[in-house]
Amino acid sequence: MEASWLSIIPFLLVIPIAMFTKQVLPALIIGLLVGSYLADPSYLGGIQTMLTYLVQALIDENNIKIIVFLYAFSGLVGIIKITGGIRGFVELAAEKIKTKKQALILTYVSTIGTFSAPTFRFVTIAPIMKALLKEIKMSTKELGFVIETTATPVIVLIPVATAFVGYMVSVIQVSVENVGSDIDPYSLFIRSIPFNFFAFVIILLGIYLSFFHHSKSDAPTDIEGSESESEADWHDCHPSVSKELPNRPWNLIFPLISVIGFTLFLTWWDGMGEGVNFFQAFIEADVLQAMVVALLITVFLSIILYLFQRFKLTVLVDSFLLGGNELMSVIVLLSVVWGLSSATDDLGFSSFITANTEWIPHMFIAPLLFLFGAMISYFIGSAWGAWGILMPLGVSLSFAADVSLPLVIGAVFASGSFGAFASPLSDDTVTISKILGLSVIDYAHFKLKPALIAAGITAILYTLIPFLL
Repeated sequence: MEASWLSIIPFLLVIPIAMFTKQVLPALIIGLLVGSYLADPSYLGGIQTMLTYLVQALIDENNIKIIVFLYAFSGLVGIIKITGGIRGFVELAAEKIKTKKQALILTYVSTIGTFSAPTFRFVTIAPIMKALLKEIKMSTKELGFVIETTATPVIVLIPVATAFVGYMVSVIQVSVENVGSDIDPYSLFIRSIPFNFFAFVIILLGIYLSFFHHSKSDAPTDIEGSESESEADWHDCHPSVSKELPNRPWNLIFPLISVIGFTLFLTWWDGMGEGVNFFQAFIEADVLQAMVVALLITVFLSIILYLFQRFKLTVLVDSFLLGGNELMSVIVLLSVVWGLSSATDDLGFSSFITANTEWIPHMFIAPLLFLFGAMISYFIGSAWGAWGILMPLGVSLSFAADVSLPLVIGAVFASGSFGAFASPLSDDTVTISKILGLSVIDYAHFKLKPALIAAGITAILYTLIPFLL
């Protein structure tokens, strides 16, 4: 479709509505509805067109694979919880960790096995650190900060077997398709990882605070409530580590080894061909297909393992469904993002951006996208929401201004990472505060300063890097 200023109206509505209501999904739905009526301005035409966009998004083969991956992944985590995998891992680690240094080293090393999702990280690491608060000579807020730097900032940099990768690849896919490009979205995601500067900077700040910064407070006096957190039983901090669950660490370790191992093997297997070497195979492969198949194999093998442990099949199935349903809000969000992207594409969004962005200096596109996205993600408290809103704009600007596409994609992902880390509304902030017994607002205020420092450094890097590329 020809370039039209009408194509930007949905985004002009989505962004302020999301920031004002602090709800991403209603804002996206309004944007999709308005875009649908602009595409078909009749009494029922807009509603019918909106339904068409949603149905088309949901019947796309790759989109279905992403939905299956997200649901099955969350369902697997649900089974791991109910079979005592998380509690068993925490118990095992807590018995062996006795000092601050050991605990902090475990926090970083354990990322290898628990990088699947932020909440997964929190419920496996935070209880261990909570049990050792007397030995860890730092305030509880500092402890929470350190734990958080090993969650979302690390997970967004990992290209396989996470709850994020399917969504991140998907928002890249719909964005590059809107500008008429057939560049492989997964390869773009891989190439964008080095440009997610905020993640790298905040991780380095976490390492500094862990090993080189001496806290002014030798006791965790900033805990909400009258009972000292060091005296409280860490089993009560989250249902995943409850005493009522069995103590079986291998119920966590086996699925993680399985899903990572099968993902790597099937990726290599899919990409192998005549004249293709080992490393080229990973580039040529259909990674999404490999990840989904590896995950399904792991789910089946894990259920068989748990049945041999005399867990009832009905309990496992119910746990899988409950776990999968926890990500239904994300799946719905992603479906609306797909629909909105199609609507704005039909309205000529990419053409409009190409025709009206020549006045923006090329070297400022990445830092401005990061700062704008960071503001949005902070006020809505959602990295995924910010990515879905901004990625089509970022990719269109990249093609229009001939700016490095991996750089721009990295800037969009970095902006969402900032909000997930710093916002008092984010799931990360709320979850870690609940586990460690902190006031959400006080804890968010504490980590805002280092997050802003990291954001400032990140914006400078995005300004300087275009001169080097």
